[in-house]
Amino acid sequence: MSSGIPLRKRLLVRLMITSVLIALCSVAATAWLAVQTTTRAIQEEQGQALADDTDILRQLSGYAATHPSWSGVQATVRRLSAATGRRIALTTADRTPIADSARSRTALPPGAAATVDPLHTDTYSEPGAQLSGIDPRAVGPYRLTPLERARLGKLATLRQKCAARNLVDTTITWTPSGRPVLSDENGILPNSTVPDVCADGQLNALTHTEETAVARLTSLAEACLRRKDLSLREKGFISLEFSSLAPQPQFALGRKSAGGHPTAMEAKGNECLAEARREQLDPDVAPVAELFLGTGDSALTHFDMSNANKAKIVGVTGLVLALTVAVTALVATRLVRPLRALTQAAQQPLEQHVRVPVTTRDETGILAVAFNELTERRERMEAQRKAMVSDIAHELRTPLTNIRGWLEVTRDGIVDPDPELLASLHEEAVLLQRVIDDLQDLAAADAGTLALHREAVRAEELLAQVAAAHRVGAEAAGIGLRTGTDGTSAPTGSGTAWIDADPVRMRQALGNLVSNAIRHTPDGGTITLSAREEEDQVVLAVADTGSGIAAEDLPSVFDRFWRAEKSRSRRTGGSGLGLSIVRQLVAAHGGTVAVASELGAGSVFTLRLPATDPPVDADELR
Repeated sequence: MSSGIPLRKRLLVRLMITSVLIALCSVAATAWLAVQTTTRAIQEEQGQALADDTDILRQLSGYAATHPSWSGVQATVRRLSAATGRRIALTTADRTPIADSARSRTALPPGAAATVDPLHTDTYSEPGAQLSGIDPRAVGPYRLTPLERARLGKLATLRQKCAARNLVDTTITWTPSGRPVLSDENGILPNSTVPDVCADGQLNALTHTEETAVARLTSLAEACLRRKDLSLREKGFISLEFSSLAPQPQFALGRKSAGGHPTAMEAKGNECLAEARREQLDPDVAPVAELFLGTGDSALTHFDMSNANKAKIVGVTGLVLALTVAVTALVATRLVRPLRALTQAAQQPLEQHVRVPVTTRDETGILAVAFNELTERRERMEAQRKAMVSDIAHELRTPLTNIRGWLEVTRDGIVDPDPELLASLHEEAVLLQRVIDDLQDLAAADAGTLALHREAVRAEELLAQVAAAHRVGAEAAGIGLRTGTDGTSAPTGSGTAWIDADPVRMRQALGNLVSNAIRHTPDGGTITLSAREEEDQVVLAVADTGSGIAAEDLPSVFDRFWRAEKSRSRRTGGSGLGLSIVRQLVAAHGGTVAVASELGAGSVFTLRLPATDPPVDADELR
């Protein structure tokens, strides 16, 4: 359908054109601002160099925080130098070379650009260092074992699922030490915001590794406090606070000061805690090194923006924003209007079957057409459902009414329960059972639960069995019933067509066709069952010389409860479900069924089923 939409009216094209226009305006405005406000390109390069320098320092500090020595840093230095185009050199405090991206014996810049010390880090090179001045990637003895990480990972997943069940969305973040922490949109999730049913205390409980590390840290801090004539065990304690950066040891007193300000004891405790932590992490980090970058000492010039340039930026930004909002609002309004009509129609009660007007020829117009077609199909299905319910009620009511009536007059003694009455009641019960069985087969076919027990079946034998089962009924009605097969085109040379089918279900399908033909064929007529092969299909046909079907009725013959005779009488018998069952059974076997008929000349029902090879022991079966 989309091929009939003019290119300029397609929704995708319109959105692309709008986006291109907005992009062109933005690019043009940006270019004009760049020409008007840029003074020297070198200042931009210096700004980039400053960002590169900060990133170099951050990565080298991270290397030092996770390695006990600088022995393997040469590869990292060369990689950073290639990425930034800067010369990078690391030396000890006395300028003994550690690693250098330049050739050996190349003179160093006059002064170091920075000192790489993960235990004394500034607040800019690594987020989180402002908490203690220690690079958060330096975890040392706090690094968890693989088993501890796996156990905490499972606990974090369980708590996350528990929080989700209590309408708290969280994510799991892994810290450098290998500990998972839960966070929501506001950051790390403290225990106070965890639902009570989820706060089992297991996730934040210290592992054996952390307990050992805290015990060692406590011992070092206590030694420091003793040197200051204080005792940690009597005055305070050390705990771990978990964040997305790293476990942060905290010093806390058993009591707080009245004003909430740190006491002298707390201040000294925090000093000793920082000193003890650096002493604890020192064996696991690389020694202090001096970092030299490029020429090293050149100062950055700062760019001062004038008031005129500021006004230009604000004005152009506002103009572009206003234009973007106006164009987007216009396009969105035109797009949303038909979608809103569709939404309102979809929200109406089902029994109203509301249609929507088709006002455009783009994708929304196609959607409206599809919606109207869906509404029409739903309306037709609803009418069919009501008709089917009415037909089912009628088909079940008629035999039940007859059975009830005869039972009541028998109970009242009006008639005697003679064999003729019992036979009549039995006939009505059989008719009722037949309707129920047919409905059950159709329900199973609709649900896809129709059980098939397939095997290789010879078409000639299948037709013979069906003919034998209905021969007595046909002779009683004065109708000739015969079979015929044509196997001359069989590729196997066996002279017989074979199908992979459930023989019981296929006998049921063919039996329904034969029974239907007997009811509509007059005395002296003929019913013929035949089979032939056409390429990779087996064609089974049931032909009669009966009354035939009108051309306008042919599309409805396989509908449920349809009868050529429009009245609800049972002059010709049947429940109106036989042909529907035939279509379902043939479809379940991967085949098709069709009918050709002419009033007064009879009908031919044709079943086409996939052919199969005969079994290995086919000669013995014959």
